[in-house]
Amino acid sequence: MATSTRGPGPQPLEKEEDLPQDRPSGHLSVISKLCYSIGGAPNQAASSAAAFYLQLFLLDVAGIPAVQASLVVFVGKLLGAAADPAAGFIISRSPRTALGRLTPWILGCSPFLALTYFFLWFLPPIGRLQGLWYAAFYGLFQALSTDQEERDSATAYRMTMEMAGTLTGATVHGLIVAGAHKAPRCPEANLTDPLLSVASSISPHTSQLYMIAAGVIAGTYPLCTALLALGTTEEDDGYILEQRRVPFFQGLSHTLQHQPYQKLVASFLFISAAVQVQQSYLVLFCTHAAPLHSHMQNLVLLVLVAAVLSTPFWEWFLQRVGKKAVAYGIGAMVPSALLLAAVPTAPVAYAVAFVSGTSIALASLLPWSMLPDIVDDFRLHKVPLKGLETIFYSSYVFFTKLSGAGALGISTLSLEFAGYESGSCKQSDKVVIMLKVLIGAVPTSMVLIGLGILSVYPITEQRRRETAHRLDMLRREVPVCLVTQSQCSPEWSHHSDAAPSLAKARESGSQPGFCWV
Repeated sequence: MATSTRGPGPQPLEKEEDLPQDRPSGHLSVISKLCYSIGGAPNQAASSAAAFYLQLFLLDVAGIPAVQASLVVFVGKLLGAAADPAAGFIISRSPRTALGRLTPWILGCSPFLALTYFFLWFLPPIGRLQGLWYAAFYGLFQALSTDQEERDSATAYRMTMEMAGTLTGATVHGLIVAGAHKAPRCPEANLTDPLLSVASSISPHTSQLYMIAAGVIAGTYPLCTALLALGTTEEDDGYILEQRRVPFFQGLSHTLQHQPYQKLVASFLFISAAVQVQQSYLVLFCTHAAPLHSHMQNLVLLVLVAAVLSTPFWEWFLQRVGKKAVAYGIGAMVPSALLLAAVPTAPVAYAVAFVSGTSIALASLLPWSMLPDIVDDFRLHKVPLKGLETIFYSSYVFFTKLSGAGALGISTLSLEFAGYESGSCKQSDKVVIMLKVLIGAVPTSMVLIGLGILSVYPITEQRRRETAHRLDMLRREVPVCLVTQSQCSPEWSHHSDAAPSLAKARESGSQPGFCWV
């Protein structure tokens, strides 16, 4: 331990091994990154299966009216949106245990999450109360499956593994329930009477097939959660120069006033809603608005395979070109969505599925790569207080889920106004037109609005590099002392802006520093 010229008082720590245990001391190992990324795979598997097949299940298998289906989706997404900031608040205030703060919550919620997902695909014998059943369990599923925060090199691992989970979930679910949805065969005499044109394509074992698919995916929760808990160790945020914790609502006010964050959230409100709408109505579109019923499973699989394969490419490309420039690749969804709605043939559908998959991968990867830049920009120019990173991530998830709730709820309700008949093997022309609008015009307009907002996003590649360099210099040059709050020297801590405070300290000839309390 080196001596200090300050006289009595806390001594700065100069050796890495002298740093407090809560401070990160190095890079994550490959095993830790893999275990961390595996922990998010079950959520993505379950979410992808629900994204592609829940609408079809609610409308054509459970047979609930479209207005009830819209309420199920809206209430579920709304509860999920409200749960994210609430979970961030509760977890950040939880005491540290031997497993950390977050891990006990993950282990405790995992069994309930598996059960809620399983019962989401169950056909309860309660008649008209089925809508309440599905709203309750979809809401619980969305509320329990809150996203985790991550950053830096773990992003590629997390995104790749979660994309693999997305692929596995939708593929396994689709293969298992494929026998429940044969090509619809409506007798010609019954086409004019919607009450007689009830689809005979639902097999007698439909409910069992859906429950088997749900059970397989739900069974991945305990396995992957155990790997997450055994292979990772929680660490406090090592990027924070000051360890004074900010109150939740005060921190939320700080984050919402940061302009780069405002523009990123506003942009991906529309882009994420466009992705959710396109995923939710692809299967219904293939079933009722296009002669693509026999290609439905293959199209879903191609979308997900393209997303998985393109994720490493996008990760590499955004490092070479820059995140803001790469974002315009999401615009490929625009012509592909319009083309599918206008020319719903098999060759066009397969080409569109591949392009849509690559765009969906970029739309999923990009915000999680840009959020750490916003957090670093905030720390450099604003108040670097503990707990703000959790608020940034949880509030972003809240707003994107809220936009998804509104978009999916309104779009499903529009099917009710168009005259959608649950269980009918042939829908009216109004329903067909509405499905084309939902698969084409709606995602297109949302993506264009989102990219327009993102065009004025202020953090360029040059600004990002400058911010990273200045923060790196601060971490290298500011000594850290292990003291209590009462021992902390007044000139060392509680600076509202780290960089100006460091420069001011240098001009006065004193040794700048921050306290590790």
